Amino acid sequence: MLKLTNLRMWVLAAAATGMLASCQKNGQMPALKDADQTATGAKTIKTLAVSLTQGFEVGATSPKTAYDVSPTGSSSGDNVTLSGSSWNMYDALIGNLAADQKAGSWSARVRNTGKITMLFDVTTGISTVTIKSATYNGDTPSTWGLFYSVNGGSSWTQSGSAITTTATLTTSTFTVTQTGNVRLEIRKLSGGTNRINIDDITINDNGGGTGGGTVLTGKKFLFDASHLENAGSADWQIDADGTEQVAIYTGGTTTETKAQRIPTPSYTGITSSTTETYWKGALSAWAVELVKRGELVESLPVGTAITYGGGGAQDLSNYDVFVVCEPNRLFTAAEKTALMNFVANGGGLFMIADHTAATTAGTDANGYNPSDRDGDGYDSPRVWNDLMTNNGINNNNPFGFSVNYVDINESPSTNVYTGSNADAQKVLNGAAGTASKMAFYDGSTATLFPANNSTVQGLFWRNSATNGGNANAMALLATYGSGRVVWIGDSSDADDGTGDTGDNLFNGWSGDAPSGYTSHSSFHLNASFWLAKAQ
Repeated sequence: MLKLTNLRMWVLAAAATGMLASCQKNGQMPALKDADQTATGAKTIKTLAVSLTQGFEVGATSPKTAYDVSPTGSSSGDNVTLSGSSWNMYDALIGNLAADQKAGSWSARVRNTGKITMLFDVTTGISTVTIKSATYNGDTPSTWGLFYSVNGGSSWTQSGSAITTTATLTTSTFTVTQTGNVRLEIRKLSGGTNRINIDDITINDNGGGTGGGTVLTGKKFLFDASHLENAGSADWQIDADGTEQVAIYTGGTTTETKAQRIPTPSYTGITSSTTETYWKGALSAWAVELVKRGELVESLPVGTAITYGGGGAQDLSNYDVFVVCEPNRLFTAAEKTALMNFVANGGGLFMIADHTAATTAGTDANGYNPSDRDGDGYDSPRVWNDLMTNNGINNNNPFGFSVNYVDINESPSTNVYTGSNADAQKVLNGAAGTASKMAFYDGSTATLFPANNSTVQGLFWRNSATNGGNANAMALLATYGSGRVVWIGDSSDADDGTGDTGDNLFNGWSGDAPSGYTSHSSFHLNASFWLAKAQ
């Protein structure tokens, strides 16, 4: 991170059955009414068999609360934006009542002869479609059918037979086998005023692995704000509407912005042209871009413990990726267990560190105070090393690296990985573009230990270091169990230059001086998609 005292310097997917689990909402949260969903569509890439998922997760408030009466209402239904694309809902709404059968927090509810219609085409054809449906609790069964159009909705053909709803959500699979432009419509066919629920629509493309696909939408990202990421001249939050008193290394406290769980205004207002200042935080650009690509974002507020498998609304089992940018407090023993188990069981952990020195007392070799912003004797490199050497599960650097206690500047490094590691290529050359340069403004490096974890792979090194070597890595990735980790040694690259007006922030995300190191955003977004198994 750039401080007040400093100088300015995500293969062809598995078969459709294998992909299906990753396309559905992660973790069932029946009591949760504010899981986020999305805005603009993701960039087309040629690596996945799934081209669209729709789970009707719409955040704190439904954009369609009544049957064609309000909020906009018309006799021909209402248009709503879901995952950045327009759908028409006629005699249908998006509900989260106890009687609604749903895979997450929300599902579509349809009555009479209502229908849900795509107002856009998927351009890579459709091989199969899976849809979950159920009878609205308390009503009697109805039937519904899936229809497709290859001429922009001028005419429709039914795919397969009608489906009769049951009391619990049941997945139905339809074989469409159409190439080119195709759109879908779900029609309630019988049952009168009895209602049905529709959820988790998944479209598998018909490109045979060479015709396209998109980054999977609906992945859930949790950004940590519980370990004083706002201490001192730091603001590693996606949105913060409150304030709190936070300890500072020089003694006493300072007034800092305080993040809340759900960013406001609602993500539903985000479009392709929305600026990152829509939310207030130095990581808002990152979060807004994820939402534009159809992903979900939340914060873990201060005072909330990191848990895994505990069943709470913000338990890590409910998320795909946990982003921790420059933590200033050690994780508790229970939190370290939760983090290790989260990754081992398939989660993605984005680890961001900052500069430091041999000790946290005094200044480092560049004359700067180590990034122990709250003065408790620990900064982010030490927090990460403590996780990897004192977690009670595997204390021998299980991710295959340790963080060096150094303070470096590279403006920028072009010493980027050039090998054939498939995971590395997804992060460096993924859906968000090519990451070819990485600048550090007082950051740390890592030493790799492939003997501890053979999957560890450096992505950038200092210009003076050996490409592909184990020393002086600026960014890296690894897998652990069925999960994934990405580490980068400086928070500057994620800094969008806005947020807490009381902090000294700089734009390293997209406007980095002096030459515009714009591949920082590509790196962070590609890494996010890879961690979420979305590309």
